[in-house]
Amino acid sequence: MSGLETWVVIPVKALSGAKRRLAPVLPPAARARLVLTMLEDVVGALVHMAGVARVVVVTPDGRVADVARRRGADIVRETRARGLNAAVRTGLTHGRAHGAARALVLPADVPLATSAELATVLLAAGATAHARVTLVPSGDGEGTNALLLEPPDALDPSFGPGSFVRHLARAVARRLDTQVLQLPGLGADIDEPRDLARLAGRERYAFLRAYVSGLVDGGHPGLLEKES
Repeated sequence: MSGLETWVVIPVKALSGAKRRLAPVLPPAARARLVLTMLEDVVGALVHMAGVARVVVVTPDGRVADVARRRGADIVRETRARGLNAAVRTGLTHGRAHGAARALVLPADVPLATSAELATVLLAAGATAHARVTLVPSGDGEGTNALLLEPPDALDPSFGPGSFVRHLARAVARRLDTQVLQLPGLGADIDEPRDLARLAGRERYAFLRAYVSGLVDGGHPGLLEKES
């Protein structure tokens, strides 16, 4: 493990606007519960990990803040929603102002990330004196599911469609030491209805089963992956 402790920044939008792509199968209350449960799992996995100094959740939502705080995260409340990248910048600035040497930006919707994968990301960087960037692309290669920056202002965040290629291009343009990690659990987003069947096999997400029983996953109607 690098001698540098990492601050983790997790931006979370207001629950009223979260996971709208799941609206065809999940009503608003179920979407809010899903977001909060995933946030609990992601924060809970990080707060006691070696090498993590702080977990900072940036959000305008009071319920999100309460759940994250109970799990051990620090909260940076936004007075109003200004978009994902603005929230990430706020978290990175907060970390840098309080002495963070490096920062890991994660979404809240990666509950399939394993402890081993998170440790792999935390082990990255720190080997040289140069500014460094570590990227974990989403499973489809479009998005960025983890962005490790050393120092926290090494790269301006540019999340959104096509962000992985943008982040990679910006890192190369700035001649930063750059590493790309392919991590299937961390790369798995929970964005589309088809993603829910895999998650619903876990006991904490049993409330999803009533909604996903008719979905097709891997060609099998109603297939739920059991947690091993």
